[in-house]
Amino acid sequence: MGSVSQISVFEKAEFVPPDAIFDVTRRYIADTSPNKVNLGQGTYRDNNAQPWILPSVRMAKEKLGNNGNHEYLAIAGLKEFRDEAVKIVFHGTKLLREERIASCQALSGTGALLLAGLALKQANTGVTTIYITDPTWSNHDLMFRRLGFEVKKLPYYKAGSFDFEGFLSTLKTANSSSAVVLHACAHNPTGCDPSQDQWREIAAVIQERGIFPIFDSAYLGFNSGNVDQDAWPIRYFTESLGLEASVCLSFAKNMGLYGERTGLVTYVTKTAQTAKTMGSILENCQRATVSNPPAYGARIAATVLGTPEIAEQWAKDLITMSSRISSMRQKLFDELTNLKTPGNWSHIIQQSGMFGYTGITPAQVVFLEEKHHVYMADTSRISIAGLNDSNVAYFARALDDAVRTA
Repeated sequence: MGSVSQISVFEKAEFVPPDAIFDVTRRYIADTSPNKVNLGQGTYRDNNAQPWILPSVRMAKEKLGNNGNHEYLAIAGLKEFRDEAVKIVFHGTKLLREERIASCQALSGTGALLLAGLALKQANTGVTTIYITDPTWSNHDLMFRRLGFEVKKLPYYKAGSFDFEGFLSTLKTANSSSAVVLHACAHNPTGCDPSQDQWREIAAVIQERGIFPIFDSAYLGFNSGNVDQDAWPIRYFTESLGLEASVCLSFAKNMGLYGERTGLVTYVTKTAQTAKTMGSILENCQRATVSNPPAYGARIAATVLGTPEIAEQWAKDLITMSSRISSMRQKLFDELTNLKTPGNWSHIIQQSGMFGYTGITPAQVVFLEEKHHVYMADTSRISIAGLNDSNVAYFARALDDAVRTA
């Protein structure tokens, strides 16, 4: 009797190319050049190009000592962390006093967005379309499509600045079956944020059209050095206008807890009862995905936020990081100006946050990597945090060469 031909279950599987940003890091690590510069991945580095453990985080770790155990957290996460994280955005608001905010600890910003999307589905909101900015963080498109939403794009960047007219005119075509992902501050990848007046106009359209806002808030405090300033759009939408919203927080950038995956998802609702319902849905979504979140990063963040003297140090740490990034923007601009690099580079200092959009071509990005060992996203996005006093002049000369030659 002949053998039965076996066809692999995975016969029709298609290879997925590596994630573009993480592949930039892989190539950078493999490069042996002493002059190599990594401007790809969005992680803060000090002026010596080293990871920086925040003094406030060191203080929190010392306070925690060896007192922590390895037991599971509750499905919704560490309550002390959730309470403190909610307060940094909503302190002093009627929303907080009236208990109209549901919260759930999440796996950093990515996990928070995932739970936000899952909860939108489970809550029978009728939301079927997610609007994201063009360009945006690549995971927005990947994640919401994977969750089964139709994803549409809002024009965002034009001629070195925020394309407010294009953004608003497209937003006006959305309806109540739509949600929109808004970057609370430090837009990734462009570094271009709306002004407060522009935020007011955006909010008016969202309110009029019945669009549900989702705030991706990965850089609160990291952007300007002040959490309240960076959280202004969130409070305007929810407290001033009374809009319901989801707010997704990450403590990767603003506390340097990258690998601890420490985040929070919240739903701001009309009533305390609705908040209770959304809290139950978030817990159910969490149970269906990761069961419960990791403890250590949450304990660190809760200690930082909940201990007055450590919270005071954290406020100083935020200024240290945001100020260094601002100074690197200015130094890069000054170097390019001194070199008389063709083009207008004022957008470098007009943008804010961790990233800058240089506006160079994909061919010039390849040229920078192959000739000068400078690694960056093919979109022309650079991590300003990767620049320092030792490499900013080198990068400026390399960029000048690419603009003139490639």
